Amino acid sequence: MSVNLGKGQRISLEKAGGGALGVVRMGLGWKAAPRKGFLAKLLPREIDLDASAVLFAGSKPVEVVYFQKLTSSDGSVRHSGDNLTGGAGQGADDESIVVDLQKVPAQVEQIVFTVNSFTGQTFQEVQNAFCRLVDETNGTELARYTLTGGGPYTAQIMAKVHRAGTGWQLTAIGEPAAGRTFKELLPEIAKHL
Repeated sequence: MSVNLGKGQRISLEKAGGGALGVVRMGLGWKAAPRKGFLAKLLPREIDLDASAVLFAGSKPVEVVYFQKLTSSDGSVRHSGDNLTGGAGQGADDESIVVDLQKVPAQVEQIVFTVNSFTGQTFQEVQNAFCRLVDETNGTELARYTLTGGGPYTAQIMAKVHRAGTGWQLTAIGEPAAGRTFKELLPEIAKHL
């Protein structure tokens, strides 16, 4: 059963019957908001959102997985590849990042997931955007965070998975930000570590 997360809400990443999850997928979906006016049908809108995972040891970023670096050095985090237009926006993932939680190096305490508009469109031009966490072993959606109400920002710090005792927790962050790349978001990400 999936949990719809609110901003700042946390959930434990343990299986219902006990035990820790092994592999999870953070999926991202979106589609362009429809244009209005005479030329709307002649000029289709394409929105290039990019999902990134920034791995932190303490407050220091130690690695990033994104469209130009699809796999972490140790192979524990993998990106599905760059989707330049979106289009699913209803439940299917346009981009995804798979994390093998049991293989994440011990020094990595947090993994922050971000979304940015590489082409600079604002979230006012995006609809049905979401991120979701899926148990990759059985395809069960564990949690979903919906980007509600577009805004004049070009990025979103979506969520983070972080170590909690011997397991992991997910925290929905949902913080709008300005930036076309994950590098431009690092000062904003630091506020949520």
